[in-house]
Amino acid sequence: MLQQALLKYKNNAIETTQLLNMLIEVAKELRAEHARAEELGLNEGEVAFYAELVKQVRQNVSLDWTLRESAKAKIRVLVKRILRKYGYPPDAQARAVETVLEQAELLCGNAA
Repeated sequence: MLQQALLKYKNNAIETTQLLNMLIEVAKELRAEHARAEELGLNEGEVAFYAELVKQVRQNVSLDWTLRESAKAKIRVLVKRILRKYGYPPDAQARAVETVLEQAELLCGNAA
């Protein structure tokens, strides 16, 4: 959001007051995210992990991803990569991947 607002301002697509309003909204969202993280007891690394996980899953789900095994396999691979990147214990990865897939189905359902 911040990058988009600055780009619009740079390209003279919005005025200074609009940019300031957008920056205020970004600040409010950041505060809300920080408060949610504190409430859940998550540190900065954990927030980054979950944010990347959600972003990758949302970007890679297709309309019928819950019905096609190849689409599910792609999501599994993405999740495993993220788990390895953040040092998730290898012996717990299989269950974590299944948990993420279950949650993704609840979050995204059959829609992208």
